[in-house]
Amino acid sequence: MKKIVLTTLAVATFALADAPATYNTCKACHGAKGEINTTTQSKSHVPANLTKADVEKALHGYKDGTYGGPMKAIMKGQVMKLSDADIKALAEYIGK
Repeated sequence: MKKIVLTTLAVATFALADAPATYNTCKACHGAKGEINTTTQSKSHVPANLTKADVEKALHGYKDGTYGGPMKAIMKGQVMKLSDADIKALAEYIGK
């Protein structure tokens, strides 16, 4: 049991450690802290205002083509290279 807990913690720590590096790709459009929505310039649907669950849902939706507006194609291209673990780590990193 102890090995399972330690392994889980190690994996979670590694995933979270990679999130800032992964988010570097997002900064150009969403800002350093996820404060920008490039399509509307509003504060309503910016990454920094979304819950962790909403970030994860949006990223998975972009990846499978079920989510998105005008930037859907661009976002799909960005998230296709992300694993489920990457998406979860990004959600933990930028979501509320």
